Order: sequence, then C-alpha cells, then structure tokens
Amino acid sequence: MKVNLHPKEGLLFNAPMLIFIIHSIQVGVGLAGLPRIVYLEAKHDAWISVFLAGIIVSIVLVIMIQMLKQYESADLYGIHVDIFGKWVGNSLNFLYMMYMTSTFFIILMNYVEIVQVWIFPTLPTWQLSLVLILLVIYTVYGGIRVVVGVAFLSVVGTIWLAVVLFVPLQFGDFTHLFPIMNANVKQLFMGAHSTTLSMLGFEIILFVYPFVKEKQKAMFFVLIGNLITTITFTFATIISIVFFASNSLEKTIWPVLSMFKIVRLPNLERFEFIAVSFWMLIIMPNMCLYLWAATKGFSRILRKKQKWGVWIIAIAAFGASFFIKTRYQMNTITDWVAKLGFYFAFCYPVLLAMIVFIKKWYKRRESKHAETS
Repeated sequence: MKVNLHPKEGLLFNAPMLIFIIHSIQVGVGLAGLPRIVYLEAKHDAWISVFLAGIIVSIVLVIMIQMLKQYESADLYGIHVDIFGKWVGNSLNFLYMMYMTSTFFIILMNYVEIVQVWIFPTLPTWQLSLVLILLVIYTVYGGIRVVVGVAFLSVVGTIWLAVVLFVPLQFGDFTHLFPIMNANVKQLFMGAHSTTLSMLGFEIILFVYPFVKEKQKAMFFVLIGNLITTITFTFATIISIVFFASNSLEKTIWPVLSMFKIVRLPNLERFEFIAVSFWMLIIMPNMCLYLWAATKGFSRILRKKQKWGVWIIAIAAFGASFFIKTRYQMNTITDWVAKLGFYFAFCYPVLLAMIVFIKKWYKRRESKHAETS
C-alpha cells in the first residue's frame, strides 16, 4: 500500500468545500436527540457542555491536520502502514473500516426509526432501508466529488430549518437557563462526553485530505465547518431548554423534531412531516461519506476495486437491518457505536499524532547527524 496518495486532477476539490463536508457529516440524526442527552448530564447548563464539546473537537482537528501535514498527501490508511508496518497497519485499517461501516449502519437505522415513529408507523424497515442504501450507492459510485456535491446541497438545502427553530422561542421561558454555571466541572464534561455521537464525523478529514487541492488552507476551513456545527448545536440546545420544562425535556426522545410541531403554515398542520422528510437530505452526506471512506479502506487494504466494497458493505448493512426489531436493540447498538466513536475519533488520532510527531522528529534528527558526519 502506498503511503501517499496522488489522485488525478479531476478527483480533487477546493479547500472551501471542507466547510460543507465537516458541517454536513456532523449534523445528522444525533442532532434530533442531542439536547435531551446532554440535559440528562448537565441540566440547564447543557448548552455550555455542547459549546465545550465543540472546542474539544476543534483542538482534536488541529492535531489531526498537523499530523497530516507531516506527509505529502497521505490518509489515515497510509499513515498506519508507514508507522506500524504492513500487517499491524492493515489490521488497524480494518478496524477503522469496520467502525465507519458500523456508523453508516447506525445512521441508516436511526433515520428509519424516526420515519417510522413520526410519519409511517407501519412502514417495513427493509423498504426504506433499501431506498436509502440504493441512493447512497448511486452517489458513492460517482466518486468523491459527487459525494462532496451532496454535502454542499445538503447544507444549502436544509439551512432554512435552522431559521424555523426561532419559532419556538416566542413560547419559551428564558428563566430555564438560570442560574448559569450551576453544574459542576464533572457534570459539564460528562455532558460534553454525551455529545460524542452527535459530534462524530469530523474524523473524515483523515480520509479526504489527499483530495484537497489547497492543503495549506485545510485547517482554516475545517475549523470554520466545526464552528458552524458548534453554533448550530448550541443554539438548538438553548432553544430546547428554553422551550421545554425540565421534566418534559428529559422525557422527549427527539426534542428538536418535537419543537417543529408548533409550527403552523397555511393548509399545513403537521409541519414536522416536512422536517422529518427533509432530514433525509441532512443524513445523506453522513451515509455517503462514511460509506465512501469505508470502501476506500476496502480498496486500499485488499487492492480491489472500490465499487466491490460499496456493494459488499451496502448488502451487509441491508441484511443487518432485518435483525433490528426493537428500540432497545437500536439504543444498545447506538450506545456501543458512540463509545467506539469516542476512542476512534477523539482519543486514538491524538495518540497516533504524537507517535507520528516523534517518528518524524527522530528521522529529521538522524538526517542532520548523517549530514554533519
């Protein structure tokens, strides 16, 4: 496996598109239930925990970009092989491939569950799963530029939903936010930790980096994308705390979607149906980017065509959807993936970056000694 990738010019995309990639892959099904999950840990200071989580993600992103800058044009798969060798490196690559496949599956199943609860209670899981998977396959077949285009359209096409969230403010009570900083440090960090599933996705930079044209500008646009996500999540959490009474927020599984219930338009009583439908456009980049990254690993590890991996992983995900029968099963799997995501996206990349920095420093030191001797 080559450490550095040199994609054809036609596969590269401009650095500003990283804003849409990072933001679109972070905002997904996790946002719908984020305020409740964080509120359970940090109570009315939950919005502070969400903002703190955004800062932590920014720090991790800076470390990731600095690690990637140590190479000419490498992704995580290549870095693993360079640092740990062929066998150990490819073993780690396989673990990451499985992690991204699991995340792809969780996003798919969580959205199916939302549709079944809010719109079509009797809709068989396999029907909607099949439609979504075929759409994702079609997109990933178009290559990374098409996937990036979907991310761009997702952000542009759904930004109006954030504006609609201002409607519940007129029915809110801002005293729910006080007293500020009532939660202790442990509660704030526990609340930040509970945002893991919602914040996941930023690690995709480890795989798309070789396809960025202006790599020197990558860090700036990645941080902008994460900043927009942080503001969006913090804003949604504040509105949820203001709108719901504490007991109601703790019991509302998807508070962000529930707030759309109060929106009334002429000739349209159930606006939440529109919101849930448009949520598919929100989760599409999530699924496409994760499937693309997972199948890129399949291609690099096994040296097979990427399209083979697309079909294998997609069929496996479709088959696995038949085994999810209850909400308890869905919650259990989601919690497991969130725990894995904390280590795969937050902890391990930082550790790997430290190893890369040490190895590169040691090599530079050796080369200097060789020149002077």
